[in-house]
Amino acid sequence: MTAKATTVLAQAPRLTAAQMERYSRQTILEEMGVDGQAKLLRSKVLIVGAGGLGSPSALYLAAAGVGTLGIVDGDQVDLTNLHRQILHGTPALGRPKTESARQTIAGLNPDVTVVPYQTVLTSANALDVLGPYDVVINGSDNFPTRYLVNDACVLLGKPLVDASILKWEGQATTFVPGHGCYRCLFPTPPPPGAVPSCAEGGILGALCGYMGSHQALETLKLLLGVGETLANRLLIFDALEGETRVVRWNRNPECPVCGDRPTIRALIDYEQFCGMPAHDRPAAAAKAPVPQVAPEEALALLDRGGTQLVDVREPWEYEEAHIPGCRLIPLGDVPARYGEIDPKVPVVVYCKSGGRSAKAVAFLLEQGYDRALNLTGGILAWANAQLPTE
Repeated sequence: MTAKATTVLAQAPRLTAAQMERYSRQTILEEMGVDGQAKLLRSKVLIVGAGGLGSPSALYLAAAGVGTLGIVDGDQVDLTNLHRQILHGTPALGRPKTESARQTIAGLNPDVTVVPYQTVLTSANALDVLGPYDVVINGSDNFPTRYLVNDACVLLGKPLVDASILKWEGQATTFVPGHGCYRCLFPTPPPPGAVPSCAEGGILGALCGYMGSHQALETLKLLLGVGETLANRLLIFDALEGETRVVRWNRNPECPVCGDRPTIRALIDYEQFCGMPAHDRPAAAAKAPVPQVAPEEALALLDRGGTQLVDVREPWEYEEAHIPGCRLIPLGDVPARYGEIDPKVPVVVYCKSGGRSAKAVAFLLEQGYDRALNLTGGILAWANAQLPTE
């Protein structure tokens, strides 16, 4: 009797020897294993914003071996970014953020392909940009982009991992197709100016890392199909008090985008819908800078007399500290109350850091106030120069 030889065709291993070693501390997890790692390497995640939230999300997803990361950001690296946007270092100043991100991630994990989109996400390009990806992470810093990304994800049937941060508080949730969307939780955007930007309100870098890591965790669970995500739950973290709350929310059957009878079936003009611009516009699109005055120069003008001083912050900010002799006219009230300012007399306008006051000065210049000046750096720069406040 002659034994028949059998031929066994060898199959290529799912992971290389180097990958087995690189990811060994996570493949040992029973929820991951070699199959899960191979799935991550095949996965594609889009990150909108290479800033405070997008940086830690991108770094941890890259380290975990998510094979393709798309990164959307139209900005360049600025010195004010570096305390929180850890994708970028000092040598990257002035470079496109997507280019900086690609270089950083290449140094972290060569298994990862970065697809850069050095552009602003708009209604014209969003569906094409989001289309190829398995999961979308929203790390944008403005409401028009948040609503745009949400609507695009609903129309495409993509899961969306969302987070937001301001001062010492962070929020995070996950939107899964069929279980509600951002509009179910926040049907209408806040009034313009009601929520300050990071430049106006401030942000702690470590909080960005905390919330961005949450987004990376949610994304890994979605890709692997394990655990419970934050779908229909809003996590609220108060870093100052060290407290975390979870608020449950439900899909709204009347939602105009994901409801039973949707009325929005295509992307709209989100700046018009929100009544505000997208703050992540490229710097080249900004208006010409307004006239500035340094704190020491402003003090000299005020000491000589004949110069008005206007605070355009909110009343609660004024109560905390203000520059002596100022008139309080919150930015939102300026169009109705600018008549209280004498157009024939120089006026110095200030806010916390110079952003809101620049808008007020631009408005005054349009009304013929050709002697209006913006206090460079706001009351923060004034206090840093050790000038008087009360």
